[in-house]
Amino acid sequence: MNTVAIAVTDGMLQFELSLAYEVFGAAPDGVAVPWYDVEVCGSGAIEVGRFRLEPDHGLDRLPHADTVIVPGWADVDVDPSADLVDAVRAAHEAGARVASLCTGAFVLAAAGLLDGRRATTHWAHTEILAARHPRVEVDPDVLYVDNGRVLTSAGKAAAMDLCLHLVRIDHGSSIANVVARRLVVPPHRDGGQAQFVTAPVPAPDNHPLAELFPWVIERLDQPLTVEDLARQARMSSRNLGRHFRAVTGTTPLQWLLTQRIRHAQELLETTDDGIDGIAAAIGMGTATTLRRHFNRTVGVPPDTYRRTFRSRTSAPDPGP
Repeated sequence: MNTVAIAVTDGMLQFELSLAYEVFGAAPDGVAVPWYDVEVCGSGAIEVGRFRLEPDHGLDRLPHADTVIVPGWADVDVDPSADLVDAVRAAHEAGARVASLCTGAFVLAAAGLLDGRRATTHWAHTEILAARHPRVEVDPDVLYVDNGRVLTSAGKAAAMDLCLHLVRIDHGSSIANVVARRLVVPPHRDGGQAQFVTAPVPAPDNHPLAELFPWVIERLDQPLTVEDLARQARMSSRNLGRHFRAVTGTTPLQWLLTQRIRHAQELLETTDDGIDGIAAAIGMGTATTLRRHFNRTVGVPPDTYRRTFRSRTSAPDPGP
């Protein structure tokens, strides 16, 4: 998927718009893959916050794109324009992958793309989205939702998560991590997806688990238990579980498993190590165990994943 069309309209949120252009518009250094051709599409000049933007093309260009990104806008009480809704619907009917950032979900819902599907938006507007579009299964508790060719995200940082998720789908975990390092953000996933994604690693902060996360990452080859993590964090297993749920949205064991899978993805993309060697390196012991968990989490066997992404990936930029 090479062409990314960003659909724009008056009153759009400049942060999400700029974020999408930053992720898809600049090829990362040090990787030898064809990057995206980004087109900004709208009905004439538009006002984005305090900025005036001249689109590259009209909205009639959307059906020709491989991926359409719909950023949000500030006033959800204003219905999206019929031209924008019709163009997004036409793009989906033409086979494009359509993703909304933040309140852009209201456009997808108005186009009927979310009917019968699970979706999300900024937490402050989930009740409005659910009331206005009762056929949409609105989930307020996730960073983003991937329905294949229709994707939605929550606001701000979650919009970055979704954009990196799309890069990961197209180019693999290693290259998505290069993009994340260039933008000085951690690679994220919401924990509910299984399509070529990696696990959430919160940015260093003052939360009680900030020192535990890097300690675990350096010891993935070891048979760590919840008790080991609790001992390192100097808290009870029960207290550890509460903190994990608050910080990552998941349990310590599930977080540990997804970290192992994330590391397996990187090794599959960047090394010639056999499945047995990778299983040992990520603490899963045997190739059989790795294959079982990898297939369940990612959706394909490790060998298939390697064939899909290995040829696309050069050595990743070590970053700062």
